[in-house]
This record gives sequence, C-alpha cells and structure tokens, in this order.
Amino acid sequence: MNDLFATHETPEQEEGQGLVEYALILVLVAVVVIVILALLGPAIGNIFSNIVSVLGDTGGSEIGNFGG
Repeated sequence: MNDLFATHETPEQEEGQGLVEYALILVLVAVVVIVILALLGPAIGNIFSNIVSVLGDTGGSEIGNFGG
C-alpha cells in the first residue's frame, strides 16, 4: 500500500533535479543583482565622481611625486 504513492526516481534523476534547483537559484540571484545594480548604478557612479573631483581639487594628481 505504501508503494502506491511512492515515487520511483533513480539517483540520476534526483541529481539532475538538484542541479536544476541550483541553476534556478543562481538565475534568481543574478536577476536580483542586475536589478539592484540598475537601480543603484547611477548613484554609485555619482559617489565615485565626487570622490575623484575631491581628490582632484586637493592636488590628488601629485600622488606618487615624493619630493622630486
């Protein structure tokens, strides 16, 4: 009676199912990262632009000129 509802999957099928589940999780994570970068990308770019401009205003171009 217990065999009536039992699934008879082979280990190969179970391994394939596990790989598909990992692939789906990987795709989901990739989509989330892409959406976050698309939303926050311009803001992050502005932050780096501000850092570069501040370094440029304080003589950042002379970095590495040690007493020459």
